[in-house]
Amino acid sequence: MNYRIFPPQELLEASIELPLSKSMSNRALIISAFAPNVARPERLADCTDTRALEAALASDAPEVNVGGAGTAMRFLTAYFASQPGRVVTLDGDARMRQRPIGVLVDALRDCGAAIEYAGEKGFPPLRITGTRLHGGNVTVDAGISSQYISALLMAAPLMTRGLVLELEGDVSSLPYIDLTIDMMKHAGAVVERDRETVTVAPQGYSGGNPIVEADWSAASYWYEIEALTSGFLTLHGLSGTSKQGDKCVADIYADLGVTTDFNGEDGGVDLMGSPDLSPRLILDMSHCPDIAQTVAVTCAMIGVPFKLTGLASLRIKETDRISALANELRKVGVVTVTSDSTIEWDGRRMPVLSLPEFDTYGDHRMALAFAPVAVYIPGVVIRDAEVVDKSYPEYWAHLESAGFVITDGDAPLEDNDVTEE
Repeated sequence: MNYRIFPPQELLEASIELPLSKSMSNRALIISAFAPNVARPERLADCTDTRALEAALASDAPEVNVGGAGTAMRFLTAYFASQPGRVVTLDGDARMRQRPIGVLVDALRDCGAAIEYAGEKGFPPLRITGTRLHGGNVTVDAGISSQYISALLMAAPLMTRGLVLELEGDVSSLPYIDLTIDMMKHAGAVVERDRETVTVAPQGYSGGNPIVEADWSAASYWYEIEALTSGFLTLHGLSGTSKQGDKCVADIYADLGVTTDFNGEDGGVDLMGSPDLSPRLILDMSHCPDIAQTVAVTCAMIGVPFKLTGLASLRIKETDRISALANELRKVGVVTVTSDSTIEWDGRRMPVLSLPEFDTYGDHRMALAFAPVAVYIPGVVIRDAEVVDKSYPEYWAHLESAGFVITDGDAPLEDNDVTEE
């Protein structure tokens, strides 16, 4: 379905109950599956990615298809490989079959896994025969995806020799690795990280109750909305001490006109407009690439030239996010320069000759990041808007609760004139 978006007609004031963290939910599910004495969280993120992982863990079928759930694909590869006697073919949708997984497969094979490619070498589908992994000393290229590292680490306490994991190259999304380690420790695993080396003792998990917080990634879209509206927003459930990597959004948006006040009542934050605006944003986003689209769209709309680096992992996401972002920013007159890991805008604009209709490329973060453009350009269309179900199914309802008006994007614009009473 396509949605046409109109902004609030009054000053934006809203109180938002953010969804639970998909990243934490997925890690909690895997850890509890590895360890029967680790309680499964009572509340999990209600999104397609987490549901896909949950269904796969509950299935005893010989073939498991996770669709477009990249986290589930990586985590389940390590999980099934470490389950003695389990034989399964792990597959996904057409895009998943284009997303590389060779780094993880090679590392698991070094740990004793029996994994074959059922199609093209280096990509899903995978034919996995579960066994007791021996672990040992393993080196991985850590510059592609932190999910490979997290998948290995969560399986490591059950390896007969534990795991000494050497992270080679520039580490991508390091906070997500630290989040994994923190959650493993909370469940009783013995884990230590010393710069580029992570050591996991072969002592299993001793128990614990994983806690799943509200999602800082979801919060980033409300930071964008605040930067565009200078309204008053309360986001519930966020922790100022969270290990989630995207908590850095609070620091980033301090340079984009947003003040964050941790109110302490329920771990939430209050957002308010600020006159502090950077004349140019130069940012290494290697540790938080998932919010790159949000930051780029914000800068484009408020007129802040930017250079975002460290984005190599975006090439292998649900879509090639760097190319997709460049394509859609042209629709608001912003022509960027891109490389394998960089997107940059010098501040110059081209004329916008038609009302933008944004393609989402099957990528939830494209829809989530471009919808707030409606604040500056009322009536923009988000195509295939249901892609937000992957991480934030309540997004459209939350926008409406904040005063946005959402109508049928396929209806003629004159039939969507919401300015008349």
